[in-house]
Parts: sequence; structure tokens; C-alpha cells
Amino acid sequence: MNIRSSLAAVIVTYNRLDKLKRVIAALQAQTCLPERVFVIDNASTDETGSWLTQLQKDDPRFQHVRLPENIGGAGGFYEGARVAYEEGYDFIWFSDDDAYPDPNAIELLLTGIKDFEARFTWRPSFACSAVKWTNGDLCEMNTPSTVWDWPRFYSPETPYFLVGSCSFVSVLVPRWAIQKHGFPIKEYFIWYDDAEYTQRIAKSYPGIYCPNSVVVHDVPENKGVNYSLVNQANIWKFRYGARNEASFRRREQGWAGVAVFARGVRRQMRQGNVEKSLRREVYKAIWRGCSFNPQIIRPDPDTGV
Repeated sequence: MNIRSSLAAVIVTYNRLDKLKRVIAALQAQTCLPERVFVIDNASTDETGSWLTQLQKDDPRFQHVRLPENIGGAGGFYEGARVAYEEGYDFIWFSDDDAYPDPNAIELLLTGIKDFEARFTWRPSFACSAVKWTNGDLCEMNTPSTVWDWPRFYSPETPYFLVGSCSFVSVLVPRWAIQKHGFPIKEYFIWYDDAEYTQRIAKSYPGIYCPNSVVVHDVPENKGVNYSLVNQANIWKFRYGARNEASFRRREQGWAGVAVFARGVRRQMRQGNVEKSLRREVYKAIWRGCSFNPQIIRPDPDTGV
């Protein structure tokens, strides 16, 4: 299958059917509806599977991809990227099962990335949206990281800012970036998979932040990933985050990068008066990350998939 200038979407879900229904409704209302929406079902145990099966019968644009076990958001995005790439799509839009795009959100990303390339010849490695919380504030956990010359191309006619990484909540990735840099790392399971991936593909050229493209992220609290917030309820996520970022730092920046990361984590946990037992769990995760080096899987250059 060789589709020219085509668009697919990837949504990863697990046991959030009520929110997923709102996401699907928002996609159906898009001014630029993807030709195919791959909903990666991480072996949900609620009614998600049956609902998606019926949705696919009613509207074949929505494809239910059920995984045999829950392999986390990272595994889900890997599978979605792989399936969409192998189907031949030129652009893939990634987002979460609790993020509701405005009707023109995807169109503005697609228009932005094409307009930027036409005007400035550079090819952005991705285009990401402004992610807002339910009250209209910017969502702290989904704020992209800018590069040093971030406003270089900004003007009222070209409202784009250069960014070096972003989350998987409303990001458009061109096919060439996947072909060159590979797929997301599925072994990360959860946290930092999106930051690692967008930083990796941004080695070719930074991505662009399109503030006019808006998505609402329906999370319980508007808090970013800060190690001062570690507690008994969320330590399992921070363990993954610490391991994964340490792995990335070790690969890309060596031991010096790991040391900078560890010092920052230590400072945040001390400022937040995190329990000493939980601090030890985080330090252990950082240490594990130093030897955690999962393979980056790339498309087969001979077959194009």
C-alpha cells in the first residue's frame, strides 16, 4: 500500500471507555479526519473491546487493534507507529485516550508542518499542539521543550516555535522521520517514551509547536513530572520515569548526563520531603537505567516497512 500525502492517527487506550468515546467523537468532528484511526487497545478489561469492535463495523476508518497483554503506553505507541507505517501513511498523529482535540487541531498541525517546509526549506521532525487542562490553563505535563533559538521563525503569518521534544498528546510525525530514526521504544512501558522519541527524531531538525492547534487533556490534576511529588500511590510511575530517562541520558550524554539528572532528582525529592524509602526506590531505578539499553527498532530499508 503506497498512499501519497495520507494521514493516520494512533490512539492508545486502557480501561477509559468514557473518555475514549469523547476522543472518538472529537476525531469524527475533525476538519481533517485521518483516513485511518488505529485504536491500540492495551488488553482493556472493561467494555472497551466490544465497543471498539462495533465501532469498526459501523465505521471502518476506525481500526481496533487489541493487544494480548498490557504493554503500557510506550508499547502501544510502538505498535501503533509500526502498523501505521507499514500501511504506508505519510503522516501519523499520536495522542492519548483522554485528550480531546479541537475540530481543526489536526488540520493546523498538518498545514503547519507543510507550510514551514515550503517557506523555510527545513523539514520539521514533528508538529505538536498546545495542550490545555480542563480549565483552559496550559497542561504542565505536556509542555514542549524549546530549543535555544525557539522564536527564529515566529511571525503573525508563521506562528511556529522550534521545540526539541514534546509529549505524545497530539503530535504529528512525518513518515521520513520514522524511516530515518525508527519507532518509539516499547520497553519503556510508561513515561519518558515520548520525550526520548521526539528528542531522537529532532536530531534531524527540531519540531514545531503550533499554538493555534489546541487539545484538552482531561487529567485529574494539572501537575508536571516533578520528583518532589513522589508518593506511595505514584512511585510505580516514577520508577519507570527514572529508569527510562537515566537510560536515555546514559546513551546520549554518557555518565555526565546521568549525574546531572540524578542531582536534579535528588534536589527535587529533598525539596518535596519525599519519604526516604521512596527516594531509595527512585535511586535504584536510576541505577537500573544505566544498564538498561533496549534496542531501537527501525523499518526494514529493503522492503520500506
